Amino acid sequence: MPRLVYLNGDFVPLDQAQIPVMDRGFLFGDGIYEVTAVLGGRLIDNAPHLARLERSLEEIGIANPHTDMEWTRLQYDLIRRNGLGDGLVYIEVTRGVFERDFLCPTDLRPTVAMFPQAKELRDPPAATTGVAVVTVPDLRWKRRDIKSVALLAQVLAKQAARAAGVAEAWMVEDGYVTEGASSTAFIIASDGRIVTRPLSTAVLPGITRSAVLKLAERHGLRFEERPFAVAEALGAAEAFLTSASSLVTPVVAIDGHPVGDGKPGPLTKELRKLYLQMAEAS
Repeated sequence: MPRLVYLNGDFVPLDQAQIPVMDRGFLFGDGIYEVTAVLGGRLIDNAPHLARLERSLEEIGIANPHTDMEWTRLQYDLIRRNGLGDGLVYIEVTRGVFERDFLCPTDLRPTVAMFPQAKELRDPPAATTGVAVVTVPDLRWKRRDIKSVALLAQVLAKQAARAAGVAEAWMVEDGYVTEGASSTAFIIASDGRIVTRPLSTAVLPGITRSAVLKLAERHGLRFEERPFAVAEALGAAEAFLTSASSLVTPVVAIDGHPVGDGKPGPLTKELRKLYLQMAEAS
């Protein structure tokens, strides 16, 4: 069965989906995206993902083309039509199509695209072995809280990670880790305290990040929202990253130096188990 995508009101085969050259997402990166995890055909943490989509669109002045109820109906229709069990649903909304110019009419019809990606989320190899990361300078703009489709700096960070033979890059600004190229960065101190950077315009408000902190609070685990330096991360007892596409994944090495004993730590494994239990019960 060909993969079906949703494009501007229609479900069409992927190889037949076409977006005009003059689309502002293509020309300017003028758009917003979201990615929601799917487990057993069910959307995970979808309400906060849609809330973040709404906020990002509002921040750049694009009218949300759908209500949350309409988005959810379309997402589940896409899941059903593609027979998606575990994986991801990607949403992109651009400002629309107009002759190339920095300014455009304020009433353009947004371009809306969605597609599914099958992916092993419950028990991928990385959950058992952990992943290594490399640190790179954070080259992004100053509104990282907006989930923009303009991701060149993240692409360069991912290329640096691949060149180093690792899975992810942690971006660094003024000596402190901001976040991963496509994830939120966490460390666990020797006293068991979970540490991650606080929300601001410097980082994306991760949805899985938020869910993990709520789980930590619910289960009496201590955590701090504060910046941490690369040196502190290198001396941490454990480290992990979160995202919709990786859930909770152990980090076992940073810049070639093992984290803790170089194996996934017990608290990270517990947090991943708690997250999966929460997701499967939702």
